[in-house]
Amino acid sequence: MYPPPRKDFIALTLSDPHSHAYNNGKHRRQSCWRKWKQLSRLQRSLILFLLALLLVFALLSFSSMAAQWRGLSDKDDWLELRDGGLVPPVLKPVLKPVAGPHAEAAEGPQDPMDPRGPNIPALARPPTKRKPFSNRRAPPNSRKDGNALDTVSDAKQNQEVVREEAGEEKEEEKEEKKIISWRGAVIEAEPATEPPSNQKEAAEPQAPAEPAASVHQQGPPSFASDLSPGAAERLEAVRDAFRHAWKAYREYAWGHDELKPISKSFSEWFGLGLTLIDSLDTMWIMGLKEEFAEARSWVEKELSFDKNVDVNLFETTIRILGGLLSCYHLTEDQLFLEKAKDLGSRLMPAFKTPSKIPFSDVNIGKGTAHPPRWTSDSTVAEVTSIQLEFRELSHLTHDPQYQDAVNEVMRLVHNLPGKHDGLVPMFINTNSGQFSHKGVFTLGARADSYYEYLLKQWIQGGKTEDELLEDYLQAVEGVKKHLLRQTGPGRLTFIGELSHSRFNPKMDHLVCFLPGTLALGAHSGLPPDHLDLAQQLMETCHQMYKQMETGLSPEIAHFNLQGGEGQDISVKPADRHNLLRPETVESLFYMYRFTKDAKYRDWGWDILQSFNAYTKVPGGGYTSINNVRDPANPGPRDKMESFFLGETLKYLYLLFSDDEELLSLDKYVFNTEAHPLPIWPSPPK
Repeated sequence: MYPPPRKDFIALTLSDPHSHAYNNGKHRRQSCWRKWKQLSRLQRSLILFLLALLLVFALLSFSSMAAQWRGLSDKDDWLELRDGGLVPPVLKPVLKPVAGPHAEAAEGPQDPMDPRGPNIPALARPPTKRKPFSNRRAPPNSRKDGNALDTVSDAKQNQEVVREEAGEEKEEEKEEKKIISWRGAVIEAEPATEPPSNQKEAAEPQAPAEPAASVHQQGPPSFASDLSPGAAERLEAVRDAFRHAWKAYREYAWGHDELKPISKSFSEWFGLGLTLIDSLDTMWIMGLKEEFAEARSWVEKELSFDKNVDVNLFETTIRILGGLLSCYHLTEDQLFLEKAKDLGSRLMPAFKTPSKIPFSDVNIGKGTAHPPRWTSDSTVAEVTSIQLEFRELSHLTHDPQYQDAVNEVMRLVHNLPGKHDGLVPMFINTNSGQFSHKGVFTLGARADSYYEYLLKQWIQGGKTEDELLEDYLQAVEGVKKHLLRQTGPGRLTFIGELSHSRFNPKMDHLVCFLPGTLALGAHSGLPPDHLDLAQQLMETCHQMYKQMETGLSPEIAHFNLQGGEGQDISVKPADRHNLLRPETVESLFYMYRFTKDAKYRDWGWDILQSFNAYTKVPGGGYTSINNVRDPANPGPRDKMESFFLGETLKYLYLLFSDDEELLSLDKYVFNTEAHPLPIWPSPPK
């Protein structure tokens, strides 16, 4: 038997507050345990499930907050975010050694905590209150290699919608799925030949998963109202944009076709230095002498067309042949003419067809040509938008073969049945020489530049070729009769499409070339109501930018024909991408030159600022984006098209220039890639 406890120990224990708390705690634990045991098994399971769910949410929230704090770890970045500035913080990527000229030293060490991985800057993505839209299917891509953002991630997230829409497509739409269009051209998904081994694409890192920082902004920016600098400041802003884009091309894609600014690499299409040649006359016009001299040296020492590679006749003609001819006229440098003659002669096998309608593809090394693998058709835009360049080549070389070949194409198309009040179908067969896929009429992809070149050939030739003028005027009347409509809510004038007598209120951004073309025609003596229509359509193209949350136009817009309230413009998820296209700023340039209305300059300034806000890559270059309706996540696609430097920035520079003798529209006509060619003197009467 244990001895009884001492009285002093009992007193001490009862007076000890810690011992009292211990006993109370023990009692409460026993009470809670009894209550827990009284619960049913279902009740206990439900409570445990809810506790586990709360734990999961807490872990996810902590992970998200940690990623944001890592992106804001730099003190300067945090200050910019706090102040709501519009300029994203400067990233400090490590510049990799490149094959381009004068590779520069690294700018700074890579942050080891950066979740994006090494050497991959990300675009700043301002948040918005608007719910993000998903991109339902991957947009068209005409390059052999494409890029991971276009062909992998988009395809994975959009498979379900493609399956949903498949059952609703008509037979014609199913046929068109085989077609890959680009600026009105149709080219194969894969070229018939591989580029030379020394021009294969650099290994592509993964796309960035997180933004570098966030910038507070709601809705599309309205820059003109906040800041309206003078012409000199705007010209310098365009030069700065060009330098920023050229810096990245020079460092990461020198001598290759296209820059991939986010992964700091390049892609090949033809392996002919496409961006470099497309940009030559832009640099000359902007007075960027050092950049031009360095690029000219590459053309002299490195550019060779003696390659076993298939090229697209249309794209090669308007970008490379047009760029070389333009540079020759601007500089009087014989080098560019010699290169143009070499290329022009290598493209001629494309015209060796039963119908004299050229094949879409030609091997410039082997001297052979062929249609795409899936069809014997070419597009109307392809075969009728190479005339300015080939005609000019004959004019310079006194060799008629080039002009004879393309003039024969225009003569054949002029006499073809199947037109609809001057409107032409989108396809033409290279064997029969007849229109195919009849009944569909558009001023968008695959037909657009046919109408542009009707007018411009007439102007180029001194306004003497009546058949060209006749076809152009008839086409404008056909547009007014069949394709012209106004929206119900805001009365916006737009150009739709006609499919087997059924009107579709759909307008490609490509159609925004039309205001400028109509204005050019009115300036050249055609009916003044063409200018009235141009002004109405210019307003619509402006609204395609203004009504988007990023201030950038989608690739395709649909218009509301119903009366009453509502939005004039809607955009389907698959059409929300922006490729840095030039058509709207091209028309703004023409409209300002002919009307002197300052609003066109302000609209162009807004567009430039939106490009800077949502497509400018901090380390250099600009990228096309996937979603113009989501400023928080525009979805950079890691691709800078050559026409951004060759056209978009060039037209912006000309828009802001007060020098009307800088490429006077009474002396030069621009090809569809913005390369100026001289207007021939009118023959004596």
